[in-house]
Amino acid sequence: QVQLVESGGGLVQAGGSLRLSCAASGLTFSTYTMGWFRQAPGKEREFVALIRWTEGYTYYADSVKGRFADSRNNAENTVYLQMNTLKPEETAVYYCAARRGFTVKTNPPDYAYWGQGTQVTVSS
Repeated sequence: QVQLVESGGGLVQAGGSLRLSCAASGLTFSTYTMGWFRQAPGKEREFVALIRWTEGYTYYADSVKGRFADSRNNAENTVYLQMNTLKPEETAVYYCAARRGFTVKTNPPDYAYWGQGTQVTVSS
């Protein structure tokens, strides 16, 4: 059974930083890509970043390039999203997701497994 558990959300001032974690279990990690998405109230879920378990290849949405960093700890089966210089408009529920395969996919339906989400609130 695949389980993804996010943590690390919270309240931060604009310009601040947060690090999200996603602990994964039940996956054959070498064959999966892990994605991060976010969903603000009244908006569609949008892609933020992804990382491949194997070589650590990362890919980012243009809106977060240079500010967010995706990483993984294979020994702990955990991926991280370091978020710097946060903006109020980035207030959302952030989700970790997993899909089998290595192709870069940024649409939520391409991901089979999802965590419960963690709230990130950026105050102005």
